[in-house]
Amino acid sequence: MELNLQPRAATCFVSGQPFQEGDRVVSVLTRTEAGAVVRTDALEAHAGQLAPAGFVACRWVQVYKPAGRDEHPERTLKLTAENLFLTLTDPATLPTPETDRLVRFLALLLERKRLLRPKGPAPTAGRELYEHAREKTLHEVPAIELTPEFFVAVQGQLSVLVGEPKPAAPAPVAAVAAP
Repeated sequence: MELNLQPRAATCFVSGQPFQEGDRVVSVLTRTEAGAVVRTDALEAHAGQLAPAGFVACRWVQVYKPAGRDEHPERTLKLTAENLFLTLTDPATLPTPETDRLVRFLALLLERKRLLRPKGPAPTAGRELYEHAREKTLHEVPAIELTPEFFVAVQGQLSVLVGEPKPAAPAPVAAVAAP
């Protein structure tokens, strides 16, 4: 699953204030009525005033660090299941029911791809520990029960990020030859 996104903004969407190194920045992914996926960034202090138009798929908080000259911006624009998981499990990201649900689903997906390995219960109650195969980092994932309601909610979030599934074309009706 891949998605190309606009880069992180250099200024707060709410106040227009430029981000400074060390600022906590709230990022929100939404799908507009026109079907576009939009990323909105704001200072954490202004997060309460942030009201993006459209369905909110997820939000996270990260510490702002200006891009270095040697960084590859095209890599950071490509949102993959792996880097979305790493962003949402970053300790600076505040958990919400929406992000917890998405993190749980992404952990299952990445475990199947052998990018994550389950390590058992986490020290925090109601969470499981996973190890990233390449980076050898440990990530706590909410131990959410996998119910039909869980998958319906995840489907709604994913449809915001990757679009609604295309309806199946009707099957052609075979003409019956007269005997």
